[in-house]
Amino acid sequence: MNPLQRLVFMGTPEFAVPSLRAVAAAGYDIAAVVSQPDRPRGRGQKVTYPAVKTAALDLGLPVLQPHRKGQADIVADLQELRPDLILVAAFGQMLSQAVLDIPRLGVLNVHASLLPRYRGAAPIQWAILNGDEVTGVTIMWLTLEMDAGDIFLQEEQPIRPDDTAGTLAARLARQGAQLLVTALRQIEAGQSVRIPQPASGITFAPMISKAMSRLDFSQPALSLQRLIRALDPQPGAYTYYQGQVLKVFRPAMGSSLPPAVPPGTVLQVTEAGVEIACGDGSLWIQELQLAGRRRLCALEFARGQKLLQQRLG
Repeated sequence: MNPLQRLVFMGTPEFAVPSLRAVAAAGYDIAAVVSQPDRPRGRGQKVTYPAVKTAALDLGLPVLQPHRKGQADIVADLQELRPDLILVAAFGQMLSQAVLDIPRLGVLNVHASLLPRYRGAAPIQWAILNGDEVTGVTIMWLTLEMDAGDIFLQEEQPIRPDDTAGTLAARLARQGAQLLVTALRQIEAGQSVRIPQPASGITFAPMISKAMSRLDFSQPALSLQRLIRALDPQPGAYTYYQGQVLKVFRPAMGSSLPPAVPPGTVLQVTEAGVEIACGDGSLWIQELQLAGRRRLCALEFARGQKLLQQRLG
């Protein structure tokens, strides 16, 4: 008897889509897909589907969208499906014990870090913020305690010097999808693994707060460079220019010597970008975006703007 005759997949953002598609492509029977409710997005606040719902409908799969805390409004639906296993990738909500108890074999989760490092909602961002050179993906068994369940599989992923949260997430999503299918194949072969997480080395990755997004140019250039990368594409690191919110992207390290000008001062504008004085050294910004406008390269943005010697902050 095949131990994986019926699966349920739970996920919401783009990060989860490769996992859903990989499991479907591998030939597994996905009885239903569960995703967060449709929400208004963008400047026009148009109600849009989550990325996973769009992918599920494209695959011809039924979709459930719980509106109540603890998924209480879909527990009966999931029980009726009687899945062997529930798969989770960036669902966006802690699962209740009622849901965890439904599948015969348990709940497997795709987590974007090498647990027990970076338990929580923003492991990719915090890996970049902290200057890590390596992160990875963990396939783990979900429990009520956040990201504390046993490990099934782990695989490392290098963090490139110019990685943003967006570019790193895309690679980790593809890697996690492949690793999830590997885990399913192992379960089919009777090789299910449960390795308790070590008690040492536990760190947390809380959600990025709005307060973190504003740049403080009195900080060292390296810290700011990591922050800008970690917040790209969303929510985006920002400063103020002539009273307007100005988001900045694609940073590069500038002079190693602290300039004798106030932090936040625009030192020069060239094809390399906009060079801005920091508390320690300077930072080149290659793309900028005023609120409500599109992202522009530095030279294009500078046209018609009096940036030189302006002070941002």
